[in-house]
Amino acid sequence: MSPAPTDLVELGRITAAYGIKGWVKVQPHSAQAEVLRSAKEWWLARPAPPLLSDKAGGNTAAPAPIAYPVVQARAQGATIVAQLQGVADRNQAEAMRGCVVMAARSAFPAAAEGEYYWVDLIGCDLYTTDQGAGPQLLGPVVEVLDNGAHAILRVQRKAADVGGVLQPILDAKGRALELLVPFVQAHIQSVDLAARRIDSDWPADY
Repeated sequence: MSPAPTDLVELGRITAAYGIKGWVKVQPHSAQAEVLRSAKEWWLARPAPPLLSDKAGGNTAAPAPIAYPVVQARAQGATIVAQLQGVADRNQAEAMRGCVVMAARSAFPAAAEGEYYWVDLIGCDLYTTDQGAGPQLLGPVVEVLDNGAHAILRVQRKAADVGGVLQPILDAKGRALELLVPFVQAHIQSVDLAARRIDSDWPADY
């Protein structure tokens, strides 16, 4: 069995069997479900039990992902239904309920001009020109959310300390400050994935 690619991206989770011929139903994690439809191969893995331990007292590693060639896949409302090679009946499909569905990032189809895969935005630093004194770092994107109308960047606020090292900005109660920034053309000025940078006009104190 081939080892799993190192660039696997979690795209959804199998929620149920679909029909009687071994098809599975997948709930995508984001609106970009076209990756699930276009991928020629899915990697499936079960989430590691939270307290799984071996007899020696150490943690047992989660099962390695297993590759399943995709025979066909299509949208079914807000979900994706698919036929996987080697899964021939409903019982086999039901046994996959709860499995995480992944695909290699290198296998994603090229994004259209001006469009971005959410996984590529995570880790980018968000800057703002709102203060009018040149771009100011707001912090890294730690998650991309979907509010139904557009994507939202969840940004962890950071600033340089006296030594020039970036540190989380905390509120009066010691909690890390965050921003939720709409990923829309009205506020996002540019995206440079190579530089891992996003420029915006979003207020730093919003």
